[in-house]
Amino acid sequence: MSYDRAITIFSPDGHLFQVEYAMEAVKRGAAVVGVRTKDSVILAVERRTTAKLQDSRSVRKLLPLDENITLAFAGLNADARVLIDKARMQCQSYRLSQEVAPSVEIIARYIAEVQQKYTQRGGRRPFGIATFLAGFGEDGSPQLWQTDPSGMYTSWKANATGRSMKELREFLEKHYKPDASTEEGVKLSIMTLMEIVESGSKNIEVAVLRRGSHTEILAESDVAAVVQQIETAREEGLSDDDEEKQPDEGED
Repeated sequence: MSYDRAITIFSPDGHLFQVEYAMEAVKRGAAVVGVRTKDSVILAVERRTTAKLQDSRSVRKLLPLDENITLAFAGLNADARVLIDKARMQCQSYRLSQEVAPSVEIIARYIAEVQQKYTQRGGRRPFGIATFLAGFGEDGSPQLWQTDPSGMYTSWKANATGRSMKELREFLEKHYKPDASTEEGVKLSIMTLMEIVESGSKNIEVAVLRRGSHTEILAESDVAAVVQQIETAREEGLSDDDEEKQPDEGED
């Protein structure tokens, strides 16, 4: 029996192959990095090169769901559009019924529930996207949540998804600082993407969420300035290493 043809049938070793195939779609998507600092959340995404005649504004990876919640995703753009529309409707429905803004955890749980339903019923397929949701909890604390095609949702201090997610996550594990400022968080998120993204600031987009204010999308000039700062520091580090390797003049 071919277990990868039906979403509702487990293989003998406990796999749902269609869900695993959906994760492969995520791994082929543009890279996304999320970093939580002590007073903000930063989302940085890889901006793929568009066709020469295409309007680049029509392909976006950073999208607002509510006043205090922003979503970034890796995977299939069409699937993301459907899921984002559902999440936006849930945000408005929650505001109407509860008369308060939803927390980022509530919306992360809702998105995960929708994704999980599509792994359990015949005639459907899983959503081929993973999402990062940045926002604030009911106590005002900055939060970063991830959902994946299986319907799991988890909270993170920093994480990466999309292509080369394993390498990017390892980089974050080495350099993440829990007490980092917003500026340090922006620098870390850009530095992480620069491990795989070519052309520097042209292919990187960054969103910053601060408590009590709307999402700020950094201008390309601001991203370019951070990229230049990182490249300069790397060049200085390499030149220092070269000087240390050179032997002293008095040595044979």
